[in-house]
Amino acid sequence: MTETTVHENLTINPDSLPKPSGYAHGMLAGDTVYLGGQTALDKNMQIVPGGIIEQFKQAFSNVLTTLTEAGGRPEDLVSVTIYLTDVDDYMANGREIGRLWREMAGTKYPAMAGIGVSRLWQKEALIEIQGVAVIQERDN
Repeated sequence: MTETTVHENLTINPDSLPKPSGYAHGMLAGDTVYLGGQTALDKNMQIVPGGIIEQFKQAFSNVLTTLTEAGGRPEDLVSVTIYLTDVDDYMANGREIGRLWREMAGTKYPAMAGIGVSRLWQKEALIEIQGVAVIQERDN
C-alpha cells in the first residue's frame, strides 16, 4: 500500500494588502499559487490616482506581493489575465506598461490574456490582474 500525503490549501493574505472580506488574495495548493484578481487598491482601500499606468503598477504590485508571500517569484508566473475597462488606453500606453512589467517581473513572460470589460468592482478601477504561478524548487 502506498502512503499519500494530503496537503491543505493555504490561504495567502499579505498584511501589506487590504484585508480581504469574503475572498482571499491567493491560495496555495501544492506548488501552485492561484492569485486572486487585484485592482489598484492601496492599503487604505483606495484606487490609486493617475490613470492606467499607475493603476497597472499598483495592481501588478499587489499580485506580486501575494506571490512573494506564498514563496514564489515573478518568474514562477505561468498565466496572467488582465481585465481592462479601456483596451485602447492600455494599448496606447503599452510601451510604458511593458517597461514597468520588465522592471517588476523581468522578461520571462507567462501565457497572457487581455479582456475588455464594461466595469470592475470598484468604479474607479481601470484594470484588474489575476494569475497562476507554479513555484519552482530552487537551490537559493
